[in-house]
Amino acid sequence: MKLCFEGELTTLTPGIQALSHDLGFFEAAGGLTVKVVQSTNADELVVGLNQNHAYIHYGQKHQFFRGLGLLLQHSSGGETFELREKQQFDTIGPMFDLSRNAVLTVDSFKFMLNKMALMGLNTVMLYMEDTYAIEGEAYFGYMRGRYTHAELKEIDDYADQFGIEAFPSIQTLAHLEEFLKWQPVSNYKDTKGALLVGEDLTDLLVEKMIDAASAPFRSRKIHVGMDEAEELGRGKYLDNNGYRSRFDIMTEHLEKVLDCARNRGLKPMMWSDMFLKLASENSSEYYDKDTQIPEEMARKIPKDVDMVYWDYVHTEKEEYENLITKHRKLGNNLVFAGAVWIFNTFGVNYGLSLNASDTALQVCKQEGIREVYATMWGDDGNESNPFIALLGLQLYAEHAYSEEKPDQDHLAARVKFCTGIDADTFQQLKYLDETPGAEPNNQKQSNPSKFLLYQDVLLGLFDKQIEGLDMAEHYVQVEQDIRNRRNKDAELDYLFEVPEKLCGVLKRKSEIGIELKRAYDTLDNETLRRIATEVLPAISEAVSELRIAHRRQWLRMFKPFGWEVIDIRYGGVVNRLDTATYRILDYVEGRIDRIEELEQERLLYSTTNRFTNKGAGWCSYYYRMASPNVFFHIINPF
Repeated sequence: MKLCFEGELTTLTPGIQALSHDLGFFEAAGGLTVKVVQSTNADELVVGLNQNHAYIHYGQKHQFFRGLGLLLQHSSGGETFELREKQQFDTIGPMFDLSRNAVLTVDSFKFMLNKMALMGLNTVMLYMEDTYAIEGEAYFGYMRGRYTHAELKEIDDYADQFGIEAFPSIQTLAHLEEFLKWQPVSNYKDTKGALLVGEDLTDLLVEKMIDAASAPFRSRKIHVGMDEAEELGRGKYLDNNGYRSRFDIMTEHLEKVLDCARNRGLKPMMWSDMFLKLASENSSEYYDKDTQIPEEMARKIPKDVDMVYWDYVHTEKEEYENLITKHRKLGNNLVFAGAVWIFNTFGVNYGLSLNASDTALQVCKQEGIREVYATMWGDDGNESNPFIALLGLQLYAEHAYSEEKPDQDHLAARVKFCTGIDADTFQQLKYLDETPGAEPNNQKQSNPSKFLLYQDVLLGLFDKQIEGLDMAEHYVQVEQDIRNRRNKDAELDYLFEVPEKLCGVLKRKSEIGIELKRAYDTLDNETLRRIATEVLPAISEAVSELRIAHRRQWLRMFKPFGWEVIDIRYGGVVNRLDTATYRILDYVEGRIDRIEELEQERLLYSTTNRFTNKGAGWCSYYYRMASPNVFFHIINPF
């Protein structure tokens, strides 16, 4: 398609050229004339077509690129139209977790920025615990795929051409396990993951963190973290200073961090959870509905740091309203962070993500919260990826330009245009975990796609949990549904190869432990032999195919560092299948008189209210999925 732009295009041209290939147009005389006007209304976007003349009136740079996408989406038929949108949030965009092994390559980041530009998102937060380089700190991000200054600057430059503000999110207190594990930096260490605050050496490190993280970016924003610091003051700090309240320790350290930010002209934000937890009666519950913020606490908290209220699970309007009211009592400017659930799974929990986000974003509009983020965490090794979360990001974008909840047909049309993938195809990925027995929309975040892959067939840790849920048939159907909806011509079709192949594994493996135990208990040696010689080798082959597909996908998206973890996990599955075959054949051929692993009674993995009779269950850590035995032993966690 030929387009001929008219108007002041100096700042827009680089972005137009960057998107031309994705959108299938080129600039040439004689094409569709597009009149471009920057209006004085910063929140308004107007896009229209009248005969052979089109126009885009935008208030802010990023809106132009959303408008360009809308123009091409709606002008294919040549009919006259006009679209008017008003931006509902000052700032909206994703937070990419770049700290849990999966560090996006610069090219992958640029690809995501292209999609964000079409959606009209205007910010991106880079969550980097130790994955940015600090001069003089060789162990900071060592072998972890850390970004160089030049790489971060390249990302920032590319984002800026679309009017997207990129900025760093770091940790200046806790969540630094991957750095503090190294013996040469033990002087910085209070506990396993928390810095030894109150020390000159630590203060200097924090200054270097803030300098290194902020230097590549135009933005003056910086997220300084400080969440989930329950360990604070309980290790070496306690030995050196005796007991002090965590609130006092935290506010003293926060003041130092903020001084560092102030001196550099930075605008800081931080996660709010520790303050609400410290105000809770049990000092551990972030969402405690009875929490009251004491006036003395609110008075002592510095007011020039934005508080980021994170909430990934609630689906009722009243729950958000209540928690926002509690946050207001802190007295700080309030920012909201929701989520697209790619945590601890191979898929994405769209059932929970879309419903929770719909409610949260409507309440944010109602309550006047002007800055929102969609987090995409990669807990426990990041088997999933942010690309399959694009439907969730599209929902955030459509909320950003609509006073009401976005219409589902409108959302589907937009995500199809911006990504080339049907909304329904994205939605199939929720069924990797939304299995028989799950609560509606998988509200309890059950994640069988991960633990049924990694659990050992001889030990069957989750067999009792899934008994009677007909998992095998479920995965047969999901595999077929994903395959039927794939479009080999779509640029992002490759995203569905790993989920499809995972279903190919789970349709065989999910219930094989139950069948194996039943055959052993009933002395059915014929079935045991068939499992050993036919079923387990077939599962092993399917796992190998899955691994190859997953490796291809990982190396296309991410730096290679971190893949070794997933490689080792796949190797563990294959090797344990091989050992299971060996053990079963030893038994049926009389070389041993029993299989001790199969003698053991199968127990429920979890007996908490969260999962008893409420789905297949949840497990956060690979090492707890694979074995009940010791993977590592920490004598002194501090």
